[in-house]
Formats: sequence, structure tokens, C-alpha cells
Amino acid sequence: MLYQIIGVLTGLIGIIVSLKRFKEGRTSPTVSIIWLVVWFSLIIISISPNATSYLANVIGIGRGLDLILILAIIGAYYLLFRIYIMIENIEMEITKLVRELALREEEEQ
Repeated sequence: MLYQIIGVLTGLIGIIVSLKRFKEGRTSPTVSIIWLVVWFSLIIISISPNATSYLANVIGIGRGLDLILILAIIGAYYLLFRIYIMIENIEMEITKLVRELALREEEEQ
């Protein structure tokens, strides 16, 4: 019962924060939708924990907790990949800017 209350409250806070960030223009519509789906899923799972067991059986996974862990690992790898791509793009931009600054300084002398 306590975990259900904590799960629902966490989901509601997550929804509020996600919507606030979207209204402020700090997240894109796609990212906002993904986070809203995550938060609503947390609320649904908190209210009805048997839903994960049913979904796990439909997919062919033994238990609901196994399904949640598998999805969490897949999500974490996806986020890690996205962060890697972002860092790579930032490094390329920094290299480009440093080269341009070096060429400008060379032209001024």
C-alpha cells in the first residue's frame, strides 16, 4: 500500500515537472511525450501491480518484475546511447569553433 502511494505521488510530480519544462521550452514535444508515458505507466503500475504480470505473460516473460527490469535496462542503454551521441556532437562543435578561432587569430596577426 505504501509503495502505491509513493509511486502515484512520484508519477504526479513527474507529470507536473515534465509539463512545466515543456511549457518553458526546455524540452521538445517528443521528449515530453516520452516522459509523460513513463510517468503515467508508473502510476498505472503503482495502482495495479498485477498489470505487469499480465503483460509479462503476454510477452512471454516469467514475472512482472522481470519485465520492468528488462525495460529499465533497455531504456538505460538507449539513454546512454543518446548521451554518447550528444557528447560526440558537442566535441565536434568545439573542435570546429577552436579551428575557426585559431584561423581568425592567425588572420589578425
